Amino acid sequence: MPSINAHKYWNDFYKIHENGFFKDRHWLFTEFPELAPSQNQNHLKDSFLENKSEVSECRNNEDGPGLIMEEQHKCSSKSLEYKTQTPMEENVTQKISDLEICADEFPGSSATYRILEVTFYSIIFVHMSDPGLFVYCCDFSSTAIELVQTNSEYDPSRCFAFVHDLCDEEKSYPVPKGSLDIIILIFVLSAIVPDKMQEAINRLSRLLKPGGMMLLRDYGRYDMAQLRFKKGQCLSGNFYVRGDGTRVYFFTQEELDTLFTTAGLEKVQNLVDRRLQVNRGKQLTMYRVWIQCKYCKPLLSSTS
Repeated sequence: MPSINAHKYWNDFYKIHENGFFKDRHWLFTEFPELAPSQNQNHLKDSFLENKSEVSECRNNEDGPGLIMEEQHKCSSKSLEYKTQTPMEENVTQKISDLEICADEFPGSSATYRILEVTFYSIIFVHMSDPGLFVYCCDFSSTAIELVQTNSEYDPSRCFAFVHDLCDEEKSYPVPKGSLDIIILIFVLSAIVPDKMQEAINRLSRLLKPGGMMLLRDYGRYDMAQLRFKKGQCLSGNFYVRGDGTRVYFFTQEELDTLFTTAGLEKVQNLVDRRLQVNRGKQLTMYRVWIQCKYCKPLLSSTS
């Protein structure tokens, strides 16, 4: 069952770790070049080559303070080409209280490329130089959204951050169906109660344009974090509660493939990424298991 205190647990999490989310996230664009509109590919490629050996902080608090991971990007990806859509001359309007929208009136309606970042991971501030891009960012935690909105780089004309519960089937998104080019889920789906995952992916899938991509990186089965849980922390099969009350699920490739294909998406990539993580303070080495996925919404047939 979902935790009645979930909002509190995640708000507390972001209050504690607020300084850890506006850091260098270039690895995201190395693994997911689809996040960068085509006109920025060369620029981003050059910047990534300057940062071949990159050290980034782990998102989840279960690893403890001072833990860093030395990453070697073993996953390679090819970016897909997207046709530029003709900008629609629309006024951006919204009803702030419940984010009701019309099909032709929504934040970012005039953008040529739209990305939804589910649970912010700071990609929202990377693309501000691209005039054709609009980034949406949602999170279960109101504290997380406040952190985004109060950041000096937050520009309401270029991005839109809002509180949203992926499991709330009655809550609408501030964009119409078939309007997004990219949806990215970085260590997000694992925080959802397992029996709510499929409907959450189904609803997100409907927001994608034909040819749009859903990108995911999340915890894999038998990851170090799973093996470290103590007796009594397992809520159900492969679903655990952390010491701070937040929850986490550990996936197999097959489970994720079923979730995405059931939602009508086609597999582009589904791989296991195993990495060595080093805690220099404690002189410990730990092995991480993550799963990285890319699933595409089928293009409309020529007869449609």
